[in-house]
Amino acid sequence: MAIFVNIRLSSLCFSLRKDIINYRDILLLLFLNNGDSFWIMNVYLDFSHSMIKYLKDTELNIRNLLIMTGDFNIRDSLWDPSYSFHSSISDDIFAIADYFNLFLSFLTEQVPTRFSDNANDSNSVLDLMFLRCDSEEINSHVIHPDWQLTSDYAPLMITNPYYRGTYHHS
Repeated sequence: MAIFVNIRLSSLCFSLRKDIINYRDILLLLFLNNGDSFWIMNVYLDFSHSMIKYLKDTELNIRNLLIMTGDFNIRDSLWDPSYSFHSSISDDIFAIADYFNLFLSFLTEQVPTRFSDNANDSNSVLDLMFLRCDSEEINSHVIHPDWQLTSDYAPLMITNPYYRGTYHHS
């Protein structure tokens, strides 16, 4: 699990906030812009779904969460048109996103985020990006399959409207 922030964004004073969420599968970043605090959450969902259980059981007062992104490790027809089933775990993910006033960002052209190295397995969409509902500035993301290099995952990227730079999850 990683979040990369371009050095050109250093004026926004990004900081990892383990004092608010200190959980192995969640990274919470704070950044400041014009005196306002904004948040980015990167998550990893293991096969026991412990991140979902943690977020459902923990009362968090995080305002201005702009992005929740990460490896959700769930295939679902809601975001992967090549998959024809729905998982009840997806409902929990959407409930958490709704709690933070986030919506699932869909691409106009769906591409996989995970590329299988096994010919018997298909490529899939496991990495997702949820964005703040009332944000006109942050309203879409891009997947860069050509940037995957040695990883089996393609980076997801948004343009940060608070700076003329970019943020991506890999």
